[in-house]
Amino acid sequence: MDFQTYLQKHCRRSTVNYYTRQLDNYLVTVPNAETASYTEVMNYMGTLRKQQCGISKLQGALQAIKQYYHYLLHTGKRNDHPCRYMVLKDKKNKSIQLQDLFTPAELETLLNRTERYKIMEVRNKVLISLLIYQGLSTGELIQLTLNDIDLIKGTVHVKGTTYTNSRTIGLQTNQIMLLHKYIHEVHPKLLLRRKPSPLGGEMERGLLLTWQGSEENGEGINYLTGTYKKQFPGRNINPKTIRQSVITNLLKQGKDIRIVQVYVGHKSPDTTEKYKQSDTEELQHMINKYHPLR
Repeated sequence: MDFQTYLQKHCRRSTVNYYTRQLDNYLVTVPNAETASYTEVMNYMGTLRKQQCGISKLQGALQAIKQYYHYLLHTGKRNDHPCRYMVLKDKKNKSIQLQDLFTPAELETLLNRTERYKIMEVRNKVLISLLIYQGLSTGELIQLTLNDIDLIKGTVHVKGTTYTNSRTIGLQTNQIMLLHKYIHEVHPKLLLRRKPSPLGGEMERGLLLTWQGSEENGEGINYLTGTYKKQFPGRNINPKTIRQSVITNLLKQGKDIRIVQVYVGHKSPDTTEKYKQSDTEELQHMINKYHPLR
């Protein structure tokens, strides 16, 4: 049994693809990976840090490596696990960076783009629309299935994650039209591009598919938003800053904090409340920028 077959018994298809890519990079960088020690795994993580990889990528790489050594244990190729209890101390930056927030008008411009591959035009507009209108996180986006979209009612059901609650929220009129075209015309064409699984079985019904027809695992979402960096030089544009912008804009429009909390799935009103504080912070930021007290 090879590593990919082992993963297919324990993980979702999208996770299998992600872990496989992460491990390919590890095996190239650490030629003696099969017999590597704890120190060598740590050195590899240090290499990723030097490449300025974010905490999410570091965590993903470590999980893939851990699965690799679980596989070696399972197949009897090793009798120990060098990084079973390895924990990364890196911390995510949870603060709201005011300079990276986008106005509703700026977010709308993200829908206007020229695609290299015509088949991806509608798919990418669907993805971007779910970011700029519903403020979905990457984790929520990759969990969406065809069954989560109700075109008759004009709603999308968002499954809960570790950090967010499940909820059913409304779609914009233009989104309903986009989704109808995507689900009935584009999605079936993308599925035809998918390579059949060596284990057979029924295909997953993920909503967002890649150019190859596989379920989106998050990498494509980050890549897509990253293509807008030239449009907004000097600002960080990614799913996180887009979501933060959506929340901040809703509160600036006077929406009740409880309604916003439910809309974006925050488990605690305190999480939503911190976005309301950004108005005062933004005012102070502008004062410091244009009228510094020297």
